[in-house]
Amino acid sequence: MRACRYEEGITLTTISNPDISTPGTGDPEPDVTAQVPAEHVAPTFAELGVSSEIVDALADAGIHRTFAIQELTLPLALAGDDLIGQARTGMGKTFGFGVPLLQRATDGSATPLDGTPRALVVVPTRELCIQVTEDLESAAKNLAGSGKKGKLSVVSIYGGRPYEAQIDALRAGADVVVGTPGRLLDLANQNHLILGKVAVLVLDEADEMLDLGFLPDIERILSSVPAARQTMLFSATMPGPILTLARRFLTQPTHIRAEHAETSAVHERTTQHVYRAHALDKPELVARVLQAEGRGATMIFTRTKRTAQKVADDLAERGFKVGAVHGDLGQGAREKALTSFRNGKTDVLVATDVAARGIDIDDVTHVVNYQCPEDEKTYVHRIGRTGRAGRTGIAVTLVDWDDVPRWQLIDKALELGVADPVETYCSSPHLFAELGIPDDATGRIAAARTSAGDRGASSDRSDRGERVERGERPARTRSRRRTRGGRTDGGDTAKAGATEQPAEQATDTAAPAENATGAPKRRRRRRGGSRGGANGTPTATPDASAPTE
Repeated sequence: MRACRYEEGITLTTISNPDISTPGTGDPEPDVTAQVPAEHVAPTFAELGVSSEIVDALADAGIHRTFAIQELTLPLALAGDDLIGQARTGMGKTFGFGVPLLQRATDGSATPLDGTPRALVVVPTRELCIQVTEDLESAAKNLAGSGKKGKLSVVSIYGGRPYEAQIDALRAGADVVVGTPGRLLDLANQNHLILGKVAVLVLDEADEMLDLGFLPDIERILSSVPAARQTMLFSATMPGPILTLARRFLTQPTHIRAEHAETSAVHERTTQHVYRAHALDKPELVARVLQAEGRGATMIFTRTKRTAQKVADDLAERGFKVGAVHGDLGQGAREKALTSFRNGKTDVLVATDVAARGIDIDDVTHVVNYQCPEDEKTYVHRIGRTGRAGRTGIAVTLVDWDDVPRWQLIDKALELGVADPVETYCSSPHLFAELGIPDDATGRIAAARTSAGDRGASSDRSDRGERVERGERPARTRSRRRTRGGRTDGGDTAKAGATEQPAEQATDTAAPAENATGAPKRRRRRRGGSRGGANGTPTATPDASAPTE
């Protein structure tokens, strides 16, 4: 066991072979704590034994030295040991398992690559699946494998997308697979995903998978891969069921924990503001927060899908470049919104907690909790989107009057000292002073940013919403254009009569009171040239001028 203090005030603790064999055992505490000088400089990846191909790829991405969790996991993971990595979000866990996974898959320690997966990464959400895949692809771009042009192939498997493309990717050769539990099991049961040669297995964000109810699926996946494998489990917290999972499927793991010296769960580099706000005033209040000095990429979290879309629509109407990510959107729309946010086309992303994990963007400057989180874990995960990778951030939490008891439980659990948030409105002087909002800020921004082109580029809602924002008139079906009396809602009766003639001719019933109108009656009587009975003889036609009942 060793511990070392980083310049950013992080203490590393390595606990070798913890006693996790006793049910209910919590995280073991080290017997001895050793400190190194505060000026300790993190080693480079090359100094820890990472191959030159991966080191060069990371250098191209601007990554040279390791983070806290990476310094301790890399030597053990490269040696093939099972391990448990525990660190808060934004601490570099992805490369902590990704770098050794890639190296062990290609250095001959596993069987030669033949297009069958040698490494498997299981993640809880689609967004995290995409993010981990991109990170691994960037680190593996110089590695040889069974993919195109002889490169290492990294394939992502997740729900919300057609099966065919993912099946084709697996058939073309997949050296590393990153996926969500449900889709992985589906393809494995259909014999499209072969798990019999997996040599390295990673469970990322294991506590989130537990919260989402994926634990039975995880156990089935673990039972399907070879027993002789390396298993790495990474998580921000270690609840009891996760420790039970480790007892069953990991072999003498080393527990690595990277945390602040005072073991606080909340990022100290994130300045936190908590306000008691009225629901009707929140849109105006948030519009002013988004005009704070120095504000960059901003994430706004809500508890419900409806609120997320409502907030996104409202901010777009106020002139902000905003996208949305929530469960009511298709996977394509969600990915488009995230891509726009990462590329800077939008600088505000409204999301439900489905996106609290899986969006790894280092330069998020502000997080706004539009609705109070459910519990302290959700709060930590939300504000963990800012203050990442040594940067600073600002978190603003708006608490409704009805949510004060819930917030007080969160405050007590995290010892924030803000049990009674100050009552705040969009015009409150302390709001402007604390967040650096200009005095002349209003609920809308300059008209120059509200052009149809800006809104079309910034709004990543449904396709119909995008067409409306670009000024296009949505296509209308014939049934919507016609009223029950045969008249059109657009007023173009002649055109409607010409285009909708077949539908009217096929209908022989109409409200009697409407037979007094000329056009519908003529269209109805034009069937076959005249109205007749079953034998083709003309039948009497009621006088149009006769009164109807």
